Amino acid sequence: MPSKLPDPNPVSDPGEDDLFEHFRFVAGKGQEPLRVDKFLMNFIENATRNKIQQAARGGNIWVNNKVVKQNYRVKAGDEVRVLFEHPPYELLLTPEDIPLDIVYEDETLLVVNKPAGMVVHPGHGNYSGTLVNALAYHIKDLPENSSGRPGLVHRIDKDTSGLLVIAKTDEAMAHLARQFFEKTSDRQYVALVWGNMEEEEGTVEGAIGRNPKNRLQMQVFPEGEQGKEAITHYRVLERLGYVTLVNCELETGRTHQIRVHMKHIGHTLFNDDRYGGDKILKGTTFTKYKQFVENCFKILPRQALHAKTLGFDHPRTGKRMQFDSEIPEDMAACIDKWRQYARHSQ
Repeated sequence: MPSKLPDPNPVSDPGEDDLFEHFRFVAGKGQEPLRVDKFLMNFIENATRNKIQQAARGGNIWVNNKVVKQNYRVKAGDEVRVLFEHPPYELLLTPEDIPLDIVYEDETLLVVNKPAGMVVHPGHGNYSGTLVNALAYHIKDLPENSSGRPGLVHRIDKDTSGLLVIAKTDEAMAHLARQFFEKTSDRQYVALVWGNMEEEEGTVEGAIGRNPKNRLQMQVFPEGEQGKEAITHYRVLERLGYVTLVNCELETGRTHQIRVHMKHIGHTLFNDDRYGGDKILKGTTFTKYKQFVENCFKILPRQALHAKTLGFDHPRTGKRMQFDSEIPEDMAACIDKWRQYARHSQ
């Protein structure tokens, strides 16, 4: 959690002790010399090079505790920090009257169906309009999780739709967080992936960590190298020619887990632009086919992933709670187009 550094002797020209840390990155072992503005472009989501260069000109970029210019070349082991005189905006949470699709609510928790395009919590470039802003308006005094995020027990990506459970009390937060940690919760997703899967079902096991060359991506690392254990069980629901509709059940909950694991086994999520699924990865070279796929991309302008079911034990009653949600219209329309294509291609 970014925090203000103490300032025992205030001065008019702000030094390190007067600043708030917004970002901190350590360059990996394989880092080849790279300008700090380009380095930060790879690490900070929604940042423009112009803004990064402005920060450098303002003396806001520090490497190994010294202010550097934008042309400083980052080397392996360098600690790069971005410091400003104001706290990170995500710490200044503003309640907002944003409609919520509430599936279930009682005095201890609620389950919401998040639409695609809604960010779960404030972060760089997304300081308003998030699920947490909406929750702060709907419920007063939400408990914070271990990362200081109000109400959140787990999260899903901005362009993934589906079910989330929100804790309304400290007791519920602790109880639900333990279930997710001990893998007793049930989370199943529906995904449309590129390619015709060979097996009807299977399990992907591979530790997931940040891609050292692109912080906006995650990747699977060989066992024991780095990253955190990640396990995804998958089952084919429907074969649609050059794509496959699959059910993915999470045993662990790592960032981008399904997206990374599916790419790892050669079946990148359909229209997942961060992992290359927004290109035609399977199929023919015919112009008509290319037009068909591009139409599918327009119908579903995001990765084809929906958090369909959610199960957990109620923190107060102990009763097993099970929720299911409809596949949203954009994804359903895309699947239907592939269904028709597969039917006519036989």
